[in-house]
Amino acid sequence: MALAGGGYTVGMPVTPRQPPVRFVLVPGLGLDERSSRRLRTHLPATVVPLPGMGLAAPVPSLEVLADRLLERMGEGPVVLVGHSQSCQVAAVAAARDARVVAVVLLGPTTDPRLRSRRGLVRHWLATAFREPWWQVPLIAAQWWRTGPRAMAALWRVAAPDDTDRRLRDVRVPVTVVRGTRDRLCRHDWAARLVAAAPRGRLTELPGAAHMTPQTHPDAVAAVLRSLDPAPSGGW
Repeated sequence: MALAGGGYTVGMPVTPRQPPVRFVLVPGLGLDERSSRRLRTHLPATVVPLPGMGLAAPVPSLEVLADRLLERMGEGPVVLVGHSQSCQVAAVAAARDARVVAVVLLGPTTDPRLRSRRGLVRHWLATAFREPWWQVPLIAAQWWRTGPRAMAALWRVAAPDDTDRRLRDVRVPVTVVRGTRDRLCRHDWAARLVAAAPRGRLTELPGAAHMTPQTHPDAVAAVLRSLDPAPSGGW
């Protein structure tokens, strides 16, 4: 505090204000920003579409996809949110950039048991029948926009990758969120990912299946808000 005559006295230390946390969402396989529209009515967030995830474009490696995500992520601190197949991109990106202060994986893939075509189709159908049918036109419109070629290419790139191995390099909190009716992300697979992450936790949404950003936006928003360090001044 300045005094008359140019002197100073010591006052209370000033704690620098933490910049607000931003939420950055990456759509799942074949999906685009419409998949998180209801979620974004509950909290502000930036959507970053990528090839196979909202963009009908050639799909590069996971490493290049992560680089493109980081290029478009903006200033930190950021809570990075992946859904389904984009969780694998989020895991790679989170291990590389200090702007990421937490990661949320919504229905993460790919369980190694689902890498065969038969296993994938069987569990996809089991999950689809547990989803609300009002979603069908919305999902179909997003798949049409992204296109089957980009979707298939993303699957070929991402499915063989070991998500649990990637998470071992992520040093920030990792929250895995799954619906209790999700057969693409089963409980034991989600628990395996949580165990792999140095700072992992599992949250399960009763009655939800795989499309949690669309079907349970309020519950997902509550999980995301619980990760905002602003009220306590940091994690």
